[in-house]
This record gives sequence, structure tokens and C-alpha cells, in this order.
Amino acid sequence: MLLKNKIIILTVIPLLAVIAVIGVIVAIQSQRLAGLEARVIEESLLNSRRAELNHYVHMATTAIDHLQKSGLPEAEAQARAKDILRAMNYGDDGYFFAYQMNGVNLVHPRQPQLEGQNLWEMRDPKGMQVIRDLIETARNGGGYLRYQWQKPSTGLQTDKLAYVVTIKRWGWMMGTGIYLDDVEEATHRIRDDVAANIRSTMVLLVAVAVVSMLILVAGGVALNISEHRLADQRLRELAQRIVTSQEDERARLSRELHDGISQVLVSIKYQFELAQHHLESAEGDPAHDLREGIQRLSGAIAEVRHISHDLRPTLLDDLGLSVALDQLAKDFARHSGITISAETELGDKDLSKEAALTLFRIAQEALTNVERHSRASEAHLHLVDTGRELQLIVSDNGVGFDAQRVELDRH
Repeated sequence: MLLKNKIIILTVIPLLAVIAVIGVIVAIQSQRLAGLEARVIEESLLNSRRAELNHYVHMATTAIDHLQKSGLPEAEAQARAKDILRAMNYGDDGYFFAYQMNGVNLVHPRQPQLEGQNLWEMRDPKGMQVIRDLIETARNGGGYLRYQWQKPSTGLQTDKLAYVVTIKRWGWMMGTGIYLDDVEEATHRIRDDVAANIRSTMVLLVAVAVVSMLILVAGGVALNISEHRLADQRLRELAQRIVTSQEDERARLSRELHDGISQVLVSIKYQFELAQHHLESAEGDPAHDLREGIQRLSGAIAEVRHISHDLRPTLLDDLGLSVALDQLAKDFARHSGITISAETELGDKDLSKEAALTLFRIAQEALTNVERHSRASEAHLHLVDTGRELQLIVSDNGVGFDAQRVELDRH
């Protein structure tokens, strides 16, 4: 086989392999980014919906609160409250509903045929006992619940996010909900766009591969010594770009370390040089200088450990969430000066790596907020398995803030 044919083959095969690998990497990374973007957008939209629901329910409770204190007969006061709730509609599909704690529907403006019926056993298409779970959520202090319900404007079963509270005096569960089909559409649109981008990228890569092979074949026909030299020059340039990229990455890491560890190490060096000078000149206190340098070196080691722990807590993988949280609390107390106690009651609970990492990051961020904003002297971290859920509670004795005012400012 001629040398030029060997060169063509040895060039085409790696080129095709690289393009294939790039295509796979682009597809995988695009899908991951799409999933991440969809989750971020979905969570942002859900947070907006939660705030909106909280505001609506607050308006509804305010609208009927005076009836509980009016002195009217209970039956008349409740009837007026039902009329007010029926009239408080918003948008095409926004309405308020109310139930007795035994599951009997009291108010449902969009499906009045349900009023008076006991819907305790009603299930959505996924088998969820909607009314029972809504009442249970209200009994537990109120909160949000996601389920499927018929959307009035379309008649289709659609995901819905509801916020419910209790009207204790009358023994009611009252709330409202927002349909989430727009959230689903946004996430589906993102995934569809990514799929289209992946397809167009693959077509482009195939076109690049075909064009590249044609160019290589055409170049191989007229291959000569000058082309060999040109190819060598291009390879050297590519190697240089790779080296340059590596140097750029190293420079970036160097800049990140410069403001922390590097400065500490420089100060340690000066401290040891001072100790050396005192030893050679028989002046000063070299032992003090060495102790000072060792102390700073210990601080540098702690800083490296802290940076490494922030990047990825190895204890989390090796010994589990409980040990990682205990160590987090100890590290927090050491560098912040805030007294902290940590309790973990997981028992034999087997958490996934994703769940454990999420809980760890939440605790880490909460303690950071305690240190930065609370002006606290004591903090407490408590993780407990209630059977139905995991509860992570971070509290402190700091200044706190006016939650009601924050909610009002948000609107």
C-alpha cells in the first residue's frame, strides 16, 4: 500500500472516531443540560406558583374571617362564607374549594354537582386519594399538595398544585389550586428543543465527516513532500493549542488557589525564614517563630481540607450522611465560633447518594446563612426520619426576620 493511502486511512479512521465520540458527548451533555435546565425552570415556576397560592388563600381567609367573629348564627355565617368562596374566582380555572374534615364537599364553583358529596375515597388517575391527602395536609398545619384533577377549561385530567389550610372554628379544610400544564409545556418544550438541536448537530457532524473525507481523499491524490510538511506543521499547531489549553486551565486553578492557600504558604515561608535568621544570628526566639509557622501550617492544612470537603465530602461516600453532618457541624463550630449541636436519627435508613448529597448541601448552605446573617451564638442541626419523610431542621438563636413582611414584599 502506498504511503499516501496509508496516511489517508490513518487520518480518516481517527477523524471518524473523533467525530463519533464528539457526537456522543454532545448528545449526552445536551441531554444532561436540558434535564438540569428543565428542573431549574420547573422548580422556579413551582416556587412562583406556591407564593401565588399562599397569597390567594390568605385573601380568602381574610375575606371570611370576619364572619367567624360576627356573632351571626353558625349556619348563616357558614352559608355566607360559602357564597364568598364561590364568588372568589380568578383566571379561567382558578377557584376556591372547601370540605368538612370527613370528606364532604362544601364549596366547588366549577363542579357544583360535587357539593354535598363525600369524596373521601376519590382517587386521581395515578391512584392518589386526593381529598384524604388534602385534609391530612391541612390538619398538619397546612401546606402544598400535587395531584391530578379535571381542568374546567379543557375537561382534561391535569397536574394541579394546591395549597390548603384549616378553618378550625368550623372544622373546614379550605384551599385553592393552580393547574401545572404550563409548567409541563415549558419543560417539554426545552426537551424538544434539545432533541432538535441534537439532531441538527448530528447532521452537521455527518456533513463535516463527509466533507472532511472528500477533502482528505482529494488531498491524497496530489500528496507530496510539501503536503507532508504542511501536515506536520498543523499537527504541531494542534499540539501547541492543546498545551496552551492545558496551561490556561492550570492558570485558572492557580488563580483560584492564589487568594487562599498560596498567601498562607508564603506567610509560613517567611515565618520559617525568620526562624532560620534567628537561629543563625542567635537573636530573637526561633522556637516561637517555628511554633508560629507550624500553627499557620496547620491552618493551611485545615484550609485545604475545608476546600476539599466543600468540593466533595468524602465522609458522605465512605461513612454516610450522619457522620458527614456531624463533621460539618464540628468544622462549622471551629471556623465560625458558633456553638452548634447536631442530632441525626436515621436509624437503618438507606438513602440514595443523590438524596444524601442534597440534604448535606442544604445543611451546608443553611449553616452558611446562620454564620453570615443571623448574628447567632448557638445553632442546632437536627435530621430525623419520621417514617413518611426525612426532616432536616436548622435553627439558631439569632435575630431572625419578619416572615410575614417578606411574604408581603414578595407580592
